[in-house]
Amino acid sequence: MTVKALSSIKRVIFGGNVYNTTEFAGAFGDLGTLIPFVVGYIVVNKIDPVGILVSLGILKIFVGLYFKTPVPIQPMKAIGASAIANPGTVSPGMIWGSGLFSAIAWIVLALSGAVEWLNRITAKPVMRGIMLGLGISFMIQGLKMMSDQWLVAVIALVIAFLLLANRRLPAMLVLLCMGIITSLVLNPTLLGQLKQVSVQFRLPELVFDKMGWRDFILGALVLGMPQVPLTLGNAVLGTVAENNELFPDRPVTVRKVALDHGLINIVSFVMGGMPLCHGAGGMAGHVRFGARTGGALVILGVIMLVLGLFFSRSVSLLFNMIPSAILGVILFFAGLELASIVWDISTKKEDIYVLLVTTGIAIINIGIAFVAGLALYYALKRKVVKV
Repeated sequence: MTVKALSSIKRVIFGGNVYNTTEFAGAFGDLGTLIPFVVGYIVVNKIDPVGILVSLGILKIFVGLYFKTPVPIQPMKAIGASAIANPGTVSPGMIWGSGLFSAIAWIVLALSGAVEWLNRITAKPVMRGIMLGLGISFMIQGLKMMSDQWLVAVIALVIAFLLLANRRLPAMLVLLCMGIITSLVLNPTLLGQLKQVSVQFRLPELVFDKMGWRDFILGALVLGMPQVPLTLGNAVLGTVAENNELFPDRPVTVRKVALDHGLINIVSFVMGGMPLCHGAGGMAGHVRFGARTGGALVILGVIMLVLGLFFSRSVSLLFNMIPSAILGVILFFAGLELASIVWDISTKKEDIYVLLVTTGIAIINIGIAFVAGLALYYALKRKVVKV
C-alpha cells in the first residue's frame, strides 16, 4: 500500500525532503540494529569511533538528499556479527578490507549489469518471502532484547501501539525519553558519568597505512564474500522493492542502489568506518515511526556527524542511555512494518509454497533463502508448464 500524503502539520521543505517532528521521530527508527553494531565495533573491535560516526553522518546526509526517501544506512550484518563475535582473529584491518572488497564487488555488479539480471529472474514470492522472514527475525530479535527488562518493554510496547498514528506526539520521541529516564532510574551512576562528557573536536584518520594486502584478502574471503548474498537479497533487491512499493512517485533502480553500495563503502573505508549497506528492515523502521522522505536520514546524519566530530570519546556512554529493551521495541515494530508488505502476492498454491519456504529459511539465512526460493519457484513453474 502506498504511503499516504505527508502530515499537514507545520514543516520545512528543502531539496525535496520534509523536516518536521515526524521526520525527526522516524530518523531513529533504525536504532535497534544500528546501535548494537556501532557499540560492538567500538568496544569489542577497538575501531576509532570518530571514523565510524563521521562516515555514517556524511553518508546518511548524502543518501537522504539523493534518494529523497528513507533509504537507510546500516552496518553489514554478516560482517559485523562475525567481527564482533571473533575479536581475537578479526582485526580492524580485516574489517576495512571487507569493506573495500564490498565496494569493488558492488560497483562491478552494478556496472556489468549482473545485478539487473538477478533482479529480472527474482520472482515476487521469493522477494516477499525474504521480507517476511526478515521481518519475523527482527521481531524475534526484538523480543530477545526486551527479555532483561520485561516491565519496561511492555510499557514501551503499549505506548508505541497507542501513539503510532499520533502526528503531534510521535511514538519514537516518547520511547527515547522513556528510555533515557529509565536508564537514569535503574542506574543512577550514569548521571555522574554524564558529567564527564566533554567536547573534543576530532577528524577521522585515513586508514591506507593501517591495512595491508593480507588484511584485504582475509577480509574479503572470511567476511566479505559471505555477506554478498545477504546484501543482494535484503539491501539491494529488498530495499528497491520496498521503496518502490511505498514511494512509487520516487522510484529507485537496482543498478542505482547497487552502485550506491559501492560508493558508500569506499567513503566509509577511507575514513576508517565500518562496512555499510542499505536494508529493507531499516527502511521499515524509519517508515513505521514517521519518516516519509529523506529528511529523516539527513536529520540522523547531522546528529551522527556532530557526535563523531565533537563527542567521539563519549559516544559509548551516550548510546548506553537507551536501554536494550527500548531498542528491542523499536526493532519489533520495524519487523511488523516489514512483514506487513507481503500480502500482495497471488493466491496460487505454488506462489504460497515458495513464499513459505523462502520465509522459513530467511529467518536463518537470507542468502540461502534467496537461492532456495528461486530454485523452488522455477522448479514448480517448470512442473506446471509440463502439466
